[in-house]
Amino acid sequence: MYIKFCRSYGEDKKDQKDQKDEANGNLSPELSVELDGGKDKQTEGNARLFRAACLFLTVICLLLLLVVIILSVKLQTGSTVCSERGDTTAPFAPKCSYEKCQALFSKIQPHDPACKLCPQGWRSFGRWCFYLSTFRMSWDESQKNCTARGGALAVVTSQKVQSFLTKEGNMDYWIGLRHKGDTWTWVDNTVLRESYWEATSEGDCGILSTNKPTEKNWSKASCAAYTYFICQLQL
Repeated sequence: MYIKFCRSYGEDKKDQKDQKDEANGNLSPELSVELDGGKDKQTEGNARLFRAACLFLTVICLLLLLVVIILSVKLQTGSTVCSERGDTTAPFAPKCSYEKCQALFSKIQPHDPACKLCPQGWRSFGRWCFYLSTFRMSWDESQKNCTARGGALAVVTSQKVQSFLTKEGNMDYWIGLRHKGDTWTWVDNTVLRESYWEATSEGDCGILSTNKPTEKNWSKASCAAYTYFICQLQL
């Protein structure tokens, strides 16, 4: 009986081993094939995703390049009308000079608003340009100097002009006012109506003193005296 049990137990163990070997032999190749196939599919999916990402980035780069080209063209064509084509090193200036505009457009567009800028060294106020000299002359010499600059000695036409000139200057300046006969007359032949004389002064030509109150800073002086002067130019 013992011998029979041992034999049966041994046979059972052998059968279990055979079944296990058979299972391993039958399942392992198929499972290996399935795993290999899964890896191939995953690799192929990653490759497709990578190609799609590359294509997307390429399109984005092309669009950005196109935008840069368009902006560059607009920047070049949007420069001021007075920019010279040969001047590629000069920085971009938002305003062109009066002389350059006059040289370029005086014949074809003599009244172009784009050229209504004060000459260099002049100060703009409304539709006028004012030049405050840094050297002294007599009244007549000052008027000739202003005429050579394309203008005339300043005519104070309003309280605003009076305040502007007083604020801008720091000296005593000839203005375009002269005594003729019984009246004071401006260089444009208009008669003086509103004045800002100080209490007492003598002379036949008018001076504006910027270091005095705006309401009373005109004085009379000899036209032969030397002082600074203010030129005026209409735009």
